[in-house]
Amino acid sequence: MAEPRIVVVGAGPAGVRCAETLAAAGLRPVVIDEGRRDGGQIYRRQPDNFRRPYEKLYGTEAARARALHETFDVLREQVDYRPETLVWSMGGKTLHTVREGRHAAVEYDALILCTGAIDRLAPIKGWNSAGAYSLGAAQIALKSQACAIGREVVFLGSGPLLYLVASQYVAAGAKVVAVLDTSPVGRRIAALPKLLAQPGVLWTGLGLTLGLYRAGVPVLTGVTPLEIAQGGAGEVRSVLVRDGTGRERRFDCDAVGMGWHLRPETQLADLARCEFRFDDSSRQWVVKRDEMGRSTSSGVYLAGDGAYVLGARAAEASGRLAALAALGDLGRPVSDAAVAGLKAELARWDRFAAGLRQAFPWPFSLAAQTPDETVVCRCETITAGELRQVVRATGAAEANRAKAFSRVGMGRCQGRYCGQSGAEIIACASGSPVEQVGRLRGQAPVKPLPVHLEEEA
Repeated sequence: MAEPRIVVVGAGPAGVRCAETLAAAGLRPVVIDEGRRDGGQIYRRQPDNFRRPYEKLYGTEAARARALHETFDVLREQVDYRPETLVWSMGGKTLHTVREGRHAAVEYDALILCTGAIDRLAPIKGWNSAGAYSLGAAQIALKSQACAIGREVVFLGSGPLLYLVASQYVAAGAKVVAVLDTSPVGRRIAALPKLLAQPGVLWTGLGLTLGLYRAGVPVLTGVTPLEIAQGGAGEVRSVLVRDGTGRERRFDCDAVGMGWHLRPETQLADLARCEFRFDDSSRQWVVKRDEMGRSTSSGVYLAGDGAYVLGARAAEASGRLAALAALGDLGRPVSDAAVAGLKAELARWDRFAAGLRQAFPWPFSLAAQTPDETVVCRCETITAGELRQVVRATGAAEANRAKAFSRVGMGRCQGRYCGQSGAEIIACASGSPVEQVGRLRGQAPVKPLPVHLEEEA
């Protein structure tokens, strides 16, 4: 009998641990990843010719990054590894991929999506200036290119990633002008009972904040972003906020790193016809799945932050658990004790993540009240006022209908950056709950594809 064909999409923390579990069961999974090397975003590897130490590159996560990389170095001979490969579509039980312009069809018996997460952004006046980046992009510049996004950088947003990236920049010798957090400090105090589900991680986060203070970096909480001011060539010149006391403060800089926690990358799950549910605590749509990672589509599983944002450490556990679910469904023996242990571990991470959502909430009112002149969709250069006008003129109170009339979410990123803030604007303009606005449906190709034209003889 032929071995079942299991495909893992993503080689971050969830994908590596998933593949490791499958290989330990005697299978040779296919591991497809967009990245040039394993590690995902959080443990992104530096180029081969770079020699920066792990402690400098990953900070408090150095030991975990090293462990994951060493695991995959051993694992590479036991898996069918396909880096720099984009899964751009799927149908039936077949994935359609492209690498270096060459297209291929990959069939599967079980598909485990470990697609990770992407920055969650709120539109701020001037956020389309040259020099305005997401927190993830700021990390990529540091890890993959050994450079900062600017000479004087402001970090703006909320959530653990805000403090992690700012700390990494300080450690790299970059000048961090300020860290501006929209969440008031009181919310962190109220969330402590949940955050204590992972006391070690809580202490690490406090250490990052204290390290910023010791480095002389101003850290403001409870701010309201007002504007990213531009210079004559459209470049970032300063960030204007209102602090917790109501006073306006301006920070001169030439770059801004922005982000409000993360959102799952769910386009492939959408193409696999998985069902979604609205998560009230994070105000976003996530894929329906059981506690093992099974989706509502037969043979499709989800793990890591692509399923639900719990962080890199939880992603490793959920990757192992999804692999065990697939093995069990394919008739392979699975340890009940291992399953129970992973479920208990993820329950603790789930409580901790609930504390993070309470401490660092998505500023939905900020997004809903975006000034009319502010660009919401950077791909199509559509302003908040234009989107509101579409809602009022056409009655389009559903995300995809509003997209058809306004083009918000129709550009290169397919709504990855504007979809959720756009939904808040639509909800506010139409007087509807944001869950009734719905979500932008994923379509193939999930990202732009290279097209090669044959020259005539």
